[in-house]
Amino acid sequence: MDYIQYHKHNRIAFITLDRPEKRNALNHAFVSELKKAFAMANDDDDVKAVILRGHGEAFCAGADLAYLQDLQRFSYEENLADSNHLKELFLQIYTLKKVVIAQVEGDAIAGGSGLATCCDFVFSVPHAKFGYTEVKIGFIPAIVMVFLLRKIGAARSKELLLTGNLITAEAALAVGLINRILPAAEIEHEVILFATRLIESNSANSMMMTKQMIADVQSMNLEEALAHACEMNARARNSADCKTGIDAFLKKEKIKW
Repeated sequence: MDYIQYHKHNRIAFITLDRPEKRNALNHAFVSELKKAFAMANDDDDVKAVILRGHGEAFCAGADLAYLQDLQRFSYEENLADSNHLKELFLQIYTLKKVVIAQVEGDAIAGGSGLATCCDFVFSVPHAKFGYTEVKIGFIPAIVMVFLLRKIGAARSKELLLTGNLITAEAALAVGLINRILPAAEIEHEVILFATRLIESNSANSMMMTKQMIADVQSMNLEEALAHACEMNARARNSADCKTGIDAFLKKEKIKW
């Protein structure tokens, strides 16, 4: 692949944005490669977690400038197809069967913040900046908005989306956009350690079902959500992981998933 690196180690898939000379800026082909990489991780039974990171000074600077120039010549139908292309990537990350952790070691701007927003966990270095700057160039943060509202709520989303301002990692932590701030010298080790703990201490099937429910129940009314919860509860009880886990718990045996 031209824009990313993909490898796996100890049941973790590492997807590295690898266009440092362009600050890992996105274009159509870049998005296509990311979709392919996440599909590989999703379909690989040996992969239990995914770490998304960027090579170079930036995590991801949003859309490539040449790509933005091309979009000006697109018809409505072409822009709709391209928008769906990005939507599919964000939805793929948000609903992936595996836990996805963003390791942000530089600025995550516009589409870059979008990538981070869709991940399950976000770990950042102190100097990284975050922001949805689309309104500053006459564009709108339409697709990521759907995921950001779910993550931090309407009031905080409005402040970020309508101002287009960049915020510090500390501010991003305060509003719930990221989970932890780590020194640059420690972030890689700490993210791998966090992923390893999830892999070894939690059932992959249970995490997958929990993640699926989080995505599903937010659009349901109370009765629908509870009915769905009962169905998922019953499915989980019949799973091999649940039977193994309960058996080990009753026998006071430690499970290493």
